[in-house]
Amino acid sequence: MNVLLDLLPSSVKNLPTFMDFEGQKRAERTFQVIIVLFAAVGFVWGYICQQFSQTIYILAAGFLLSCLLTLPPWPMYRLKPLQWQKARVEPTEAEVTAPPSGSKSNKKKK
Repeated sequence: MNVLLDLLPSSVKNLPTFMDFEGQKRAERTFQVIIVLFAAVGFVWGYICQQFSQTIYILAAGFLLSCLLTLPPWPMYRLKPLQWQKARVEPTEAEVTAPPSGSKSNKKKK
């Protein structure tokens, strides 16, 4: 898979490929509204024409429009990115197992 990614030009590699959580919510709502509206209009138009194929064509047009508007990560879906915390530095295993140099546990009481 990395071989295919290496063949892409750098301008394509630099395109953003993410949506934030609010953008995902907005894209899902947009998709649902478009599908329901086109389904309702398609049903009414197909009923008027007495052609079920007209209903399917209108629904397919709504599906294509909703895919075009919601699948690519448009900038309107990247308005509120998450602010991640900085990574913690984990101590190495040697630092965890070695006792501190000034430890009083090794000294005996007199």
